Amino acid sequence: MNENIKTHYNYQEIIMWIEQKGIELYGTHFKILETDYPIIYKLIAYFLKDEVTCFQYNINLNKGILLSGPIGCGKTSIMNIMKYLTPTEHKFFVKPCRDISFEFIQDGYQIIHKYSKGKLYEYEPKTICFDDLGTESNLKYYGNECNVMAEILLSRYDVYIAKRIQTHITTNLSASEIETQYGNRVRSRMRQMLNLIAYDKTTSDKR
Repeated sequence: MNENIKTHYNYQEIIMWIEQKGIELYGTHFKILETDYPIIYKLIAYFLKDEVTCFQYNINLNKGILLSGPIGCGKTSIMNIMKYLTPTEHKFFVKPCRDISFEFIQDGYQIIHKYSKGKLYEYEPKTICFDDLGTESNLKYYGNECNVMAEILLSRYDVYIAKRIQTHITTNLSASEIETQYGNRVRSRMRQMLNLIAYDKTTSDKR
């Protein structure tokens, strides 16, 4: 960690805890590589709501996280571990975008409502991490094609503005690929509601 950053948290100890949690969840091969520490420090600062460190990393605690990086760099597993680190009031669940697209084929447009405004019988939308944005495909429901995740993200933006409910995303798409797949409007909304934390493009596949 940058020596100039002052914090009352022991980040080295937290990384050891993350490794232990990773081993518990994923097996003995799980390890946090030192080259990934800059990314992990930012995520720890964000999910522990360490305001001083977030300020120095230029992370906005009101926004969600967009964690991007090449396939196999560990985005999904680290977000799954962060669920256990974050305080109760900021808990979130991780939902693969592919699963959402399959639900859409089965249940149609109510799925967009379910993952944006909340289920019809629930009062409050939830904080969600949409995992692997870009792996789902445009799907048809009764012959109507729909870019399901684009619709959900536009609705999540409205929820973020109205209620400050956050959204997190993992993806291996670049900003320009996001724009191509989801349109300029979605990319613009994502920029407004997410902090970008990116693994280096050369990060090796850990699988």
